[in-house]
Parts: sequence; structure tokens; C-alpha cells
Amino acid sequence: MIDRLSHVRNWIFDLDNTLYPASADLFAHIDRRMTAFIAELLSVDLVEAHRIQKAYFIGHGTTLAGLMAEHQVDPHAFLAYVHDIEMDVLQADAPLVAALARLPGRKLVFTNGDRPYALKVLERLGLGGSFEAVHDIHAMDLRPKPHPDAYAGLCAAFALDPAESLFVEDMARNLKPAKAIGMTTVWVDNGSEQAPDADRSYIDFHIHALAPWLEQILETQ
Repeated sequence: MIDRLSHVRNWIFDLDNTLYPASADLFAHIDRRMTAFIAELLSVDLVEAHRIQKAYFIGHGTTLAGLMAEHQVDPHAFLAYVHDIEMDVLQADAPLVAALARLPGRKLVFTNGDRPYALKVLERLGLGGSFEAVHDIHAMDLRPKPHPDAYAGLCAAFALDPAESLFVEDMARNLKPAKAIGMTTVWVDNGSEQAPDADRSYIDFHIHALAPWLEQILETQ
């Protein structure tokens, strides 16, 4: 392990577009399901539904958070609907499996999705046995990243010292609260970021793909 990361005992990973490449475009299927859900809920066309969806994402952190705040949507019904997708675009990632196995310390998934969906994705990627636990939107009491409570709750649930923890995310804005409590931050800049921000001072490592970076930090003497 490189000296700069010798302090890390807890390796925390986002799920979508982080543990698999954004080029797989899995989230596009979820995105379309969210748009359809909103169109039916609010009796609007798909163009207006998509506009509302993105406005809620930007304004509330997730589309679900916006729907709950503005329309009292049942989160379980929403998540079941939007996650009802095929996952044949995902393939097992042997290099990532191997790299994660070599990391010293605890490994966790921290996702704004729900646990059943996360487990299906992990199994598809060959990562079913790679993580200690999945901390999902329900474990966050439905307060998603980047809400500070989500990070505090994660640390409390697993007795994590933020100063010994590293968090990997494709959404740069979700790294800011992690950095604020002392975590080392890694941004997977793969084109999935939907809220561009000129301020990147809270990012410690700027990468483009996860497995090659893990291999690099593990092989560097």
C-alpha cells in the first residue's frame, strides 16, 4: 500500500457507476423507470416528468427524496418500481474482485439505493462475497447522500473512525460531506456526475476507473 493510504482501515464504496463502469449504462434503465413513475404519479408527459425528476435530484439529493418531500410518495413502492430492471449489461469483474480481496481492512457499500437491488448488482459483478455489509437508503432513515446524517449514521452503525476511512464515489458532490468529517475521498470521474461543481478541493484522489487505481496503490512500493 502506498504511504499516503497507509492509515486507511475502512474502504467504503458507492455502488452505481462506481463498482461498475458508467459505460454499462445500467442507470439509464433506472432513470427511465423514474421518469415513467413521475409521469404516472403527476399525470404529466415524459418530458415534463424528466424535468421534475432532475430538479428533485439536484434540489433534494435524490429523486426519491424530492418525491417524498413534495408528494409523500411511499419509498418502498418507488424503489421496487424503479429497480425492476434487467441487469444483463453487467458482467463479472475479475480484476476488481481480486483487487478488493487484497485491500487490508473492512470493506462496505454505501448506496442511495436499497439493499435488495445492491445485492443483485454485486452478485452480477462477482462481488457477492467482497463486502462486509451494504448500508442502504433505509439504513440512512431515508436521508440520502449528500445529507450529513447519512455519513454520521454510517460511521455510527459500523463504529468507523472517519480519519481511518476512505470513500469512493462517482458523484463528486457526495464526497464533500465525507471530507468534512475527515474521510479520504476518491472521485471516479467517468462522466456520470450530474451536478458539475467547479470546487473540487474536497477530493483527494481523482481517478477514472476503480480496478486499475486499486491495482496501482497496492503494487506501488
